Amino acid sequence: MNPKTYICIQRKCSFSAFALIMFFTTNLLAQAPNNYADYPSRPIKFIIPQAAGGGTDLIGRKVAQKLSEQLKQPTVVENKTGAGSLVGTEFAANAASDGYTLMIGGLFNMVMNKALIKDLSYDPEKSFIPLGYISAYSFVLLAKPDLPVNSFAEFFKYAKERPNQLNFASAGIGTLQHVWGTILFNGMGLNLTHVPFKGAAQGYQEMLGGRIDVMFDNMSASKQYIQTNKLKGLSLSSLERNPLIPQVPTINETGVTKFNGESWFALFAPINTPVQIVSKLRTSMELINKDPEFIAQVEKDGGRMLNISSQDQQQFLKDEINKWVSLVNKNNIKAE
Repeated sequence: MNPKTYICIQRKCSFSAFALIMFFTTNLLAQAPNNYADYPSRPIKFIIPQAAGGGTDLIGRKVAQKLSEQLKQPTVVENKTGAGSLVGTEFAANAASDGYTLMIGGLFNMVMNKALIKDLSYDPEKSFIPLGYISAYSFVLLAKPDLPVNSFAEFFKYAKERPNQLNFASAGIGTLQHVWGTILFNGMGLNLTHVPFKGAAQGYQEMLGGRIDVMFDNMSASKQYIQTNKLKGLSLSSLERNPLIPQVPTINETGVTKFNGESWFALFAPINTPVQIVSKLRTSMELINKDPEFIAQVEKDGGRMLNISSQDQQQFLKDEINKWVSLVNKNNIKAE
């Protein structure tokens, strides 16, 4: 074969191969937006990394129902429990980034796990992308009925004069009741004995029985005891008072010490989920956060809506991690 003819044929083959590759690439790119436009075309798996019946489960199921209504597709709720919230969170972190596996997360697994667990198997900032923050709940410092104090200032004075004589309950080592209680009392220079239980319910029973002095717990669980005068509400961890127990002041307004924190929930997707799907889910979450029925339910439970713009969602998570990791390390709090 003439060398010139061979080169010509080779060039034609190369050009043909290049044209074929470009055809398929262009065709795939043209199809991709249509695939995203069809999202969701099948049921969405909704991971809740906590047991059924708890606060995370309740808010998660409400969001799942509302999201199903928005997207016109079923949401299949799956409670993946084990090792605290680690099993469910790890599962969601390793799921396909296609928008068909979402997770209800919050301060408990996206911040406190990072602060308390040395070799965490996922990175909250690098493994997930927030789709919308949902609600936030203050913590209330509760006292047993016969503790001779009626205000936060009186409690401070009473406990200060009795080092190591008072105790505080939690739902277990590493829980928010334990971590925040320790941070609060250390910040006040108080020495209280921590008594961990296997759940908050047992802590309440012991308080009602007069065997536990105080507990720092979520507003959604504690409000009923204050409203019925079964336990004393001394202060709130939020920046503003709650209309369900308006007589209870915030910690900051008492002038005794400074403390600001709220337990919050949000919807997350695995990192690298396509931007078109993320945008669609964020729009749905914005609509859910404006739903009067949903808002009423959150407020009835003692929470407030946590409306954070999409451009600020990642920064909010980063700020929360930096804040609480620093405080946990400063107070030398361990999960074990």
